Amino acid sequence: MTAENQTVVAVFVLTGLTERSELQVPLFLVFFTIYLITIVGNLGLIALIWKDPHLHTPMYLFLGSLAFADACASSSVTPKMLVNFLSKDHKMFLVECFTQFYFFGSSATTECFLLSVMAYDRYVAICNPLLYPVMMSNSLCMKFIYVSYIIGFLHLAIHVGLLVRLNFCKSNIIHYFYCEILQLFKISCTDPTINILLVLIFSALIQGFTFMTIIVSYFSVIFAILKTKSERGRRKAFSTCSAHLLSVSLFYGTIFLLYVRAGSGSGEDKDRMYSLFYTIIIPFLNPFIYSLRNKEVTSALRRKMK
Repeated sequence: MTAENQTVVAVFVLTGLTERSELQVPLFLVFFTIYLITIVGNLGLIALIWKDPHLHTPMYLFLGSLAFADACASSSVTPKMLVNFLSKDHKMFLVECFTQFYFFGSSATTECFLLSVMAYDRYVAICNPLLYPVMMSNSLCMKFIYVSYIIGFLHLAIHVGLLVRLNFCKSNIIHYFYCEILQLFKISCTDPTINILLVLIFSALIQGFTFMTIIVSYFSVIFAILKTKSERGRRKAFSTCSAHLLSVSLFYGTIFLLYVRAGSGSGEDKDRMYSLFYTIIIPFLNPFIYSLRNKEVTSALRRKMK
């Protein structure tokens, strides 16, 4: 290969969601509105949990931490995408690209562990209610939260550290709306086999462990609920779990479609839509999922408004 072809890329160009100029302003308005609601919804939920003593329980500590992870995930991707809608300069420096991937990936990893801890919390609350104050003390919950964030930060530090060894000289164009790691592997002129292998191993371990924790916890919860003789007790138990189950289904369902089907030859447009849902729409939906049908949250909101 000639020296000219070996020129190392230091600046990437993101193609974004679409290259059609007539759609840029409408898309900007749509996603700006979504981002604004996402930030207000998630930070508002955190503030409500912090201010209202009735919500100082393990379940809401986890929910506040999940809201913060959602706000971080959305903020790592959406602002740059909004700028690109209105700008003709879609350049992104290498350091900026790696930083974006790091913060989005660490938030997503943290969310995996928080969702599994929230499932365990529901298991203890429903299956061992008398031991709940001991088994899920606030200090233990904070340790679970700290560990979830630490794992997220360390996990992505490994992948970003390995990204540094790659040289990008095939192209500087990323056909995506953010710096997604699989897209970076496509334009690497250094063999990314080690990187790909570690992404697959860590993804399988983290998602497999957290998803199985959720499945085992909810199977135990379902059996416990079915044994409950009181119809009112069953409805109450199901209602406390329904929001979390919906959030888990959206989160892991999208991950499955995005990464498990990555090697099936599905089109780039489909992959972009799955990523869009995973990075922007889920953080937008979660505050509504956890708040609208939650009587404790709506009651706390009424108290603060009065």
